[in-house]
Formats: sequence, C-alpha cells, structure tokens
Amino acid sequence: MASYWFEASSSSFEVGGRTVTLETGRLAKQAGGAVLVTCGETVVLVTATRAKPREGIDFFPLVVDYVEKFSAAGKIPGGFFKREGRLSDREILVSRFIDRSIRPLFPESYRDETQIIATVLSADGENTPDTAAFVGASAALTLSDLPFLGPISAVRVARIDGKLVLNPAPSQMVDSDLELVVAGSQGALVMVEGSARELPEAEMLAALEFAHRELRGSIDAQLELQRKVGRPKIAVATREERSSLEGEVKRLAEARLAEAVRIREKEQRYTAIATVEKEVVDTLIAAYRSEAVAFDSLEALEARRAGLSKLGSQVKEILHDLRYDLVRKRILDEGARIDGRSTRDIRQIACEVRPIPRPHGVALFTRGETQALVLATLGGQSDSQTIDAPTTRSSKTFYLHYNFPPFSVGEARMQRGPGRREVGHGNLAERALQAVLPKIEDFPYTIRVVAEVLESNGSSSMASVCGGSLALMDAGVPLRAPVAGIAMGLIQHEGRVAILSDILGDEDHLGDMDFKVAGTRDGITAMQMDIKIESVDWAVMRNALDQAREGRLHILDCMASETQAELRDFQPRPQLSRYAPRVQVILIKPDRIRDVIGPGGKVIRAI
Repeated sequence: MASYWFEASSSSFEVGGRTVTLETGRLAKQAGGAVLVTCGETVVLVTATRAKPREGIDFFPLVVDYVEKFSAAGKIPGGFFKREGRLSDREILVSRFIDRSIRPLFPESYRDETQIIATVLSADGENTPDTAAFVGASAALTLSDLPFLGPISAVRVARIDGKLVLNPAPSQMVDSDLELVVAGSQGALVMVEGSARELPEAEMLAALEFAHRELRGSIDAQLELQRKVGRPKIAVATREERSSLEGEVKRLAEARLAEAVRIREKEQRYTAIATVEKEVVDTLIAAYRSEAVAFDSLEALEARRAGLSKLGSQVKEILHDLRYDLVRKRILDEGARIDGRSTRDIRQIACEVRPIPRPHGVALFTRGETQALVLATLGGQSDSQTIDAPTTRSSKTFYLHYNFPPFSVGEARMQRGPGRREVGHGNLAERALQAVLPKIEDFPYTIRVVAEVLESNGSSSMASVCGGSLALMDAGVPLRAPVAGIAMGLIQHEGRVAILSDILGDEDHLGDMDFKVAGTRDGITAMQMDIKIESVDWAVMRNALDQAREGRLHILDCMASETQAELRDFQPRPQLSRYAPRVQVILIKPDRIRDVIGPGGKVIRAI
C-alpha cells in the first residue's frame, strides 16, 4: 500500500446552504478507499474494497451495505439481543439506491468482487445520512484503485409551497408534495427515485433539472480530493481476442438465433434460444476435441480440459452478445420489438375485481405475460407497523408487501423470505399508491396491500401498482384517484434512439434503461429510473416522460373498461367488505365519562 494513502486530506463543498466535508487518510486506512463525510453533526464512513481476482466469474459481484448504527443517535437497539441485526427495509432501500447508481459506471469486463460499506456513525436528525453515504461511496471509489468511471453525486429535492428545496430536513418533508432523489454526473442523470402528489410531467422535469444543477459541486470536491491523494487505477483486462471463434459462432448461429428472438411467447423463445446455444456449443466442442493432440504430461491434459471449459463459456458469451445485437438492431431498424409490438404499443390488459371471495379487497391484473394478484386488508390502529430507526420512531398505517415466487418465471428454488429486489419493488408500488390515500382522520384504518406476482415477463412492480389500485377500490378505500404504472425502456446506439413503452423482461435485460412511472390522470405519484449506460440526456428523459404519460392514460382507460361491472364509474365501492372490521366513533356525554372510566379505571381497562 502506497504511503501517501495514509496522508490525511479533506475537501469541502456547499449544498442547500450546508457545508459538507469529505475527509480521507485518518480512518479505515486498510480499505481500498475510505471517506468520512460530515454534514452538521451527521457523520458517515464509507469504504470501498475489492477482492483478489478469481477465474470463472461471468458477472460483476458488487455488494453495497448501508448501515445505520443506533449509537449514532445515542440510542440502544430494542429487542432481546440489543445489537443491530439484519438490514432494515430503509437500509436495504438506500443500499439499492447506491448500488443501482454506481453499477453502470464500471467497465463491462471488470469482474472482481467489490464491496461498499457505508456506516452512519453520527446522526443529528436534520442532515439526512443517505445522500451523504452516496457521495461518500462515489468519493471512496474515486480515491481507490478500482476502475470506477465517476465521480457522481446525489441530492434530495422537495417542493414546499411551490418552491423547490434542496436537501430538506426531515421535518420539512411533512409539507412537501415531492420527494426526489437524483444521482448524476457532470453532464447527465444516472439514477432517479421519487414520489409526488400527482405532479405534472413538466414540473417533475423542472425538479430533475434543478437537482442536476445543484449536485455538481460535490463532484468538483471529489475530483479535488482525487488530485491530492487518489490512487492510480488498476488496469482492466479487455475482452480476450476471439475474432476467429466469433466468426464461426455467427456462421453457425446467426440465422437461427435471428428467428428464435422473433418468437413472441417467452417460454417458447427461451427454449428455441437454449436449443441453438446447446447445438452450437456441442458442435464447437466436438470440433475442438477432434483435433489431434498428444499429451506428454498431466499439465498438458489439464490445460486441454481447461480449454474445453473456457471454450464453452466464450461461445455462450458470444451468443449472448449476438442476441443482444439482433434484438436491438431490429428495434432500431424496423421499429419492431421481440413480441411484434411497435415502440409505443401496450400489451393486452385484463382486469378482474374480487376473483376470490374472502379478502377485504382483491384484484387480478394481467398485462401480457405479467400477472399480479393483489389483496388489500383493513385493520385497526393496533395493526400499524412500528418503525424504530436511530433518529426516529414512527408508525405506518399503510404498507405494501411484494412477493415474487420462483414459479412466476417458471423456476424452482428455495424461498428464504423477501430479498432486496422484493423490498425495493414493494416500496416503489407503496409510494405510488400512498399519494392518493385518504387522511387517517377521514379513514381510520391500517391498510395492508400484498402483491402476489403469479407470472412475470417485465414490469411486475407496475402491475402491482395497477392491481393495488383496483384492490383498494374493491375494499372501499376512498382513493382520491385510480393509479396506474408503466415501465419504459431505451435502446440507444450511435445517436439513434428508441424509447419503448411497457417493456418485456428481455427488453429490460438487453436495453439501456428501466424507467418506471406511476400516477393518476393528473400527474406522477412515483418514479424510478435505472440505466445500464453511463448517462441519459435530457431529451431522452423528456420524451420518456411524455410517452409514459400516454401509456399510463391508456392503461387507466383499460382498467376502467375492464371493471365497469364491479366498480361503477371507476370509483371505490361505497361500502366496506362485510368481512372488514368497522371503526365507529361514539361520543360520550361529559357527565357520563366517569362511568366509562369506572372505579380506578376498571371499566376502561376491561374495554
């Protein structure tokens, strides 16, 4: 380890009227990169470390853990063990936020295990530690020897009384009709996560532009620190020379693969692609084995076996890239997608309200090969969820749980509880519906929504939003307006751009962007954007928002048409389910209050 890594150094910048300081070289000096981020009395330590390279890894094993220590706010954790355990939902959401932003900014051929750990050491309750952790993660990667293509930064934006506020305090968020977290580079956006109270697209875009202007100061501070103490970046091996093998794979597979990727049904398409892959791999391995080779040593034999294994993985990689190119080229050249739709077409939609009898509210929403059964349950105030965090203790009277069982994609595997993806998708759907719920004073119930994904071929979280809206209406919850969601995609190559409405799973996998937008007819209630390229420019963002609105209105029309027999005028049911609990308010005459309390409180305790 170079000696200059031990030199303490710092850099500061202003954001939202607050000073943020980045310090390195004093703590965690054995990490690949370590930055202490301080804003007010909020302090976050972020480290970035990579493991030694290993052979045979065909993906990027990145892990991000954001941890809020209770000691940071002078509290002792509740529970029997009195120590922090598994990550809370909030910690998982912040971890995903950082992960999704930095993952596209590593070279495609980089495969070393990489771990980012952000630890909240001090929390003052006014300066939120999540955006500080994000800046710290980018700074730690920038200072380290990891091949990170940053730096980037992130800010939070609220809108209070029509005015945009940068990095608001948690106490200010009560009066805000927008919460937007935006990550970006100097030139463009990288990641967006937000919720709003039916905000029009033009106003959402203005908030995004405001956020991007304000986050650049942090990037300058990170670059300044890198010039002082940054470590040289490691060299990343480029993709191995495979020109002769690539030509042979194309000769054997291109025409057949081009036919396979045009099959509209997912399982049939996957079967055809797998058949082509197996036959090409078997053909090339057989040719490799037939070559006359004399083994004069055990080492030579082992090398031969290793060559066979490597050949198989190389062929599969070439076939994946060929499939990637074929699908994208067809979309850009012909405007035709995998299932034959145009770029703006929405898959066929079917909705059914109350397909099963007992739940308080239930809806089945199907869009193409994606299907969600969503159930709404009403409870009393005692059913609210208590959230115990270092700086706050609160309760939620609305929560949505998203379940993604393996059979939904035709797989069989162990179920070990909700993973990070399920927590993230559930939170997105929850935020989309939260904006249209009645106030607790007007509807004094705890509401739990469970989205069971029964089939998935893209956009299951948005199917959960649509089904959730219908289930709540079926339960008699007086929503302000119905909500629908849509996932948008992007194919971008050499200046050519295609924005896709209602993407399939393959279009998500082979495309450049996954942009989910949910809302009512009047505006956006939640959005989330992830990209697989370095950045997305403003013209693409603007067009994607406009196209998403067009798709959202179409979906709302379909939902209204499909449920007109059950939900008159596309309005919530006027009465609760006969199985739902009833909350009744009884006014007691002042002179009878003592009778309700009873001697020594005996009566009220019994009640």
